[in-house]
Amino acid sequence: MPYQDLRDYLSALEKAGKLKRITKEVDKDWEISAVGRIAFQTIPEAERPALLFENVKNFPIPVTLGVLGGSRAIYALALETTPQGVAEKWRAALTNPIDPVEVPSGVCQENVLDGEAVDLSIIPVPVWTPGEDPGPYLTAPFIFTKDPETGIQNIGTYRCEIKSKNRIAMWSNYFMHGRKHIEMNNQNNQPTPVAIVLGTDPAVGLTSVARFAYGMDELAVAGGLRKEPIKIVKCRTNDLLVPASAEIVLEGEIRPNALEKEGPFGEFTGYMGAIADSFIIDIKCMTYRNNPIYQAFLSQMPPSESSCIRSISWENAIYQHLAKDLHLPIKDVHLLESGGAMAYLAISMKKDREGSVKQAMLGAWAYAPTVGKITVIVDEDIDIRDPFQLNWAMSFRVQPLKDVIIMPDVASVDLDPSQADYEVGQNDPVRRTSSKLGIDATKKHHYPPIALPPKQHLEDVRARWSEYWR
Repeated sequence: MPYQDLRDYLSALEKAGKLKRITKEVDKDWEISAVGRIAFQTIPEAERPALLFENVKNFPIPVTLGVLGGSRAIYALALETTPQGVAEKWRAALTNPIDPVEVPSGVCQENVLDGEAVDLSIIPVPVWTPGEDPGPYLTAPFIFTKDPETGIQNIGTYRCEIKSKNRIAMWSNYFMHGRKHIEMNNQNNQPTPVAIVLGTDPAVGLTSVARFAYGMDELAVAGGLRKEPIKIVKCRTNDLLVPASAEIVLEGEIRPNALEKEGPFGEFTGYMGAIADSFIIDIKCMTYRNNPIYQAFLSQMPPSESSCIRSISWENAIYQHLAKDLHLPIKDVHLLESGGAMAYLAISMKKDREGSVKQAMLGAWAYAPTVGKITVIVDEDIDIRDPFQLNWAMSFRVQPLKDVIIMPDVASVDLDPSQADYEVGQNDPVRRTSSKLGIDATKKHHYPPIALPPKQHLEDVRARWSEYWR
């Protein structure tokens, strides 16, 4: 039985021991961010829960974060599977999407604020990097737009600064499909209808942050993930269709050919993202459920919710491309969270012929142009999810003069602070291209035996460890 909404999913998380309710009163402008950061830094990933702040100072609305990417176990629970079953779940959804079904009404419209009554300040949107961010930011907005020619909707997640009671500045990079919709409307000097959905069943959120071919209906993919169609309702002020069970929906339009300064904002790299000339969204209507719950992502310094989600989705996609499309003998693909799950890519494989390492490297870069500024290929005996083993392979299976390549003039990692001075605007062309470093950390000749006790000896001792470690 798929989750019917965010509340149903939170109940499942709690039942699985993956939800921590925080009843202490917290300040949205510093405390939520700090509590989330300490939780992600100190609780081992496998044990990390999602967080529900039930008592936000001066607000009746609770705040939840970590519900999609608190850990790999939480991500898997969102898909009603195990960590080992995530890839198959996505494959099945992409192969068998299920179109959404429009219904006449939904709980997302139980309360309506129109026109002058719109007031974004009633939502407890946190400030994530106090003293650096200019104000509160939506970090988990599921933003609905549509192609003005085909009418096919897109869902994306972009950073959104709340500027006033009814105005938002939104930045997205040049690869996002929602941006294409805006630019198509801009050519005709037409506003872009938009709906910002806050808080949904997990399938919608996971499709919003994933990347698909242009023109694919993400709500159909979400239906495929849950094996049941998403129920959708028409917005009150535009023709967009949004999940009927959403917690909060902000309806509006993006001004044509108009930009304003937005940022800086603490980004997934762990550094502040530069100020950007960003799109202006005028909110015309707010609808929300009775007693709504506000959903956010903890991003900024990794490890974070966004880096966990990004690593899982990109790892699966790159693995499928290399192993299934290119038929390479790939064992595993891993995007290290220390690189924001973007900059540092590791691939393990069984070398079956000369040139296969470079083919894997180039294949990954071609498939995911903004990923893998540093890409390391290792042999199948190396566990790329163990940083020690990865660094050991780079230390003793690499000759820098022979085994390192640099690829110039390729797409840059999004928001990489090493590209340009902090004062250089986010939209400056200098930030669009970069270079990539490829390291072949595989064995190229016969190696001496590894200096470890026999495997069976180690396994025997591990099995009886309590006898030694009393």
